[in-house]
Amino acid sequence: MNTLLKAGSAALLTCLGALNGFAQTNDEIPNNIADSLYIAEVQDYAQPVKILHAEPLYIDLIRDLGARKGEREWNVGMGLTDKNTHDEYIALVEYEWAPVNRLGLEVELPFSFYYPVNGNTNAPGSKLNSLKMAAQYSFFVSEKLKTSMAIGYIQEFELTDFNQYSSSPLFTGNVYNPFFIAAKRWGQNFHTLLYTGPQVFHHFEDNNTHTVWQINTNVHYMIPGTRNFIGIEFNKEAQKHDFDMTVRPQMRVGVTDNILIGIVTGIPINRENERFSTFLRLIYEPAHN
Repeated sequence: MNTLLKAGSAALLTCLGALNGFAQTNDEIPNNIADSLYIAEVQDYAQPVKILHAEPLYIDLIRDLGARKGEREWNVGMGLTDKNTHDEYIALVEYEWAPVNRLGLEVELPFSFYYPVNGNTNAPGSKLNSLKMAAQYSFFVSEKLKTSMAIGYIQEFELTDFNQYSSSPLFTGNVYNPFFIAAKRWGQNFHTLLYTGPQVFHHFEDNNTHTVWQINTNVHYMIPGTRNFIGIEFNKEAQKHDFDMTVRPQMRVGVTDNILIGIVTGIPINRENERFSTFLRLIYEPAHN
């Protein structure tokens, strides 16, 4: 466990160096001009209007706000969470695309693998958590206000553990998750975003439901003259008699024109269930017309 956390820290430091290096490669172009060129590349090369916003790396968006027809993106994510009785390794594969202007769609396969620690003999069963499908529509995009807003919906079909495929029903429940997003860019480099909505869990076995409210707020700073950013997510969950928050410092580094890497560290405010976590996201954006 310590080795993995050290490896995550080393990767974080490496990317900090990369951020500095990428910024220095643009020394021949004044940063304010480079920023303007990048913003113009995103916002002005096509219609309809689209505002450049920094997208959070852990609770990511279904598609860019103000998405344009033909945009698409592959994501591969890997993470580790140190919990009290076990370690949780997560992995995900997702594909997102925009079939028409302003509408983003996504299909995701999230996996969880569990291993007992600290002398414990039991851990949750490893599984493909769910088949996750989502849609997001940007209903407000203002170039003057540098603001975008969207509504969306995520539908998850929860699945049973790998070792119970032959003895239990494949689908164990549904998760219904409508959400709202509002984002604003302040000047050329500072970005804020709100992502909020209820998650309604419906378990088939006992036919019970319970609701968890997500309230995610984000602040990012885009490094002058680059696509790289540093920032922080505040992931909050509220339900009856309980409130949890995890602070997630993060950074994104552009490796090539269409490949980016995001690194996230999770710091829970209340450590009743888990301790520190790390998460890595590889983003590939194929070229589109």
